[in-house]
Amino acid sequence: MFYTEYNLRLFFYLLFQPFDAVCAIDLDTILPCYFVSFFRGKKRIYDAHELFTEQKEIVTRPHIHKFWLAVEKFAVPRFQPGYTVNQFIADELKRRYGVHYTVIRNLPELIIHPAVRVKNKDRFIIYQGAVNEGRSFETLIPAMKFVDAKLKIYGNGNFFEQVKELIKKHNVEDKVELKGAVVPDELKSITPAAYIAVMLFEQTGLNQYYSLSNRFFDYIMAGVPQVCINYPEYKTINDEFHIALMIEDTKIDSIASALNTLLHDDTLHKQLCADCVNAAKALNWQYEEGKLFKFYSELFF
Repeated sequence: MFYTEYNLRLFFYLLFQPFDAVCAIDLDTILPCYFVSFFRGKKRIYDAHELFTEQKEIVTRPHIHKFWLAVEKFAVPRFQPGYTVNQFIADELKRRYGVHYTVIRNLPELIIHPAVRVKNKDRFIIYQGAVNEGRSFETLIPAMKFVDAKLKIYGNGNFFEQVKELIKKHNVEDKVELKGAVVPDELKSITPAAYIAVMLFEQTGLNQYYSLSNRFFDYIMAGVPQVCINYPEYKTINDEFHIALMIEDTKIDSIASALNTLLHDDTLHKQLCADCVNAAKALNWQYEEGKLFKFYSELFF
């Protein structure tokens, strides 16, 4: 009912707005964007932030999955100009629907942070972003029992209440702090103070396995080494820039072992910090935005 109401409101809103083109962000906005652009003879673009139909919240619910697949099958072929966040999604949408989408990664703006020297007693691990299902909190939280540092979680989402229960269940109230959502500008000053970051996804659905999350790049820009799941898109970048300690799975032992390695191996930690600074010079929005300008220039001129 929420999506029904939202799509109806969006349809009537767009129907009377002046615009030259409309850009649909993911499948939950694509139908009103399509119908309004069709009726008004306007250009339309699809911005696929993820492979929407392969999210864990969707693939694990057969009726919901079937519905969104139908939406995708109907709408995506009708959005020939488009862009997405990594090559896998571009290739998969081409395989499914024959569309040719540009890859424009959602990279942060270049910020050179001053080196932060953190005393041992002040070291903390950060998770930032949506506290959603499929982000491996079921194993990250109990892993903290074996790690001599605090985990601070910045964000909110559909798994927030479950995370509260996991913290109580595993008796790690003294180890895990739920900070809730903070505004982006505030987060930019918090993240560089972290000693380690975590970048985890469960392997449920292609969307998780072939993801390329914003926070992966945010950690790099902040100069913070991360424990990262060794999925293809992350591995490709790490093979080039060496900014993370990769793990093969999200089991409790694997997470705890990797976090402890970064906590206690000062040489490795310093090297990864230095590599993050170098990587940030290439993985930033000032470089990537040229692709977006080119996309819209070719669309209109």
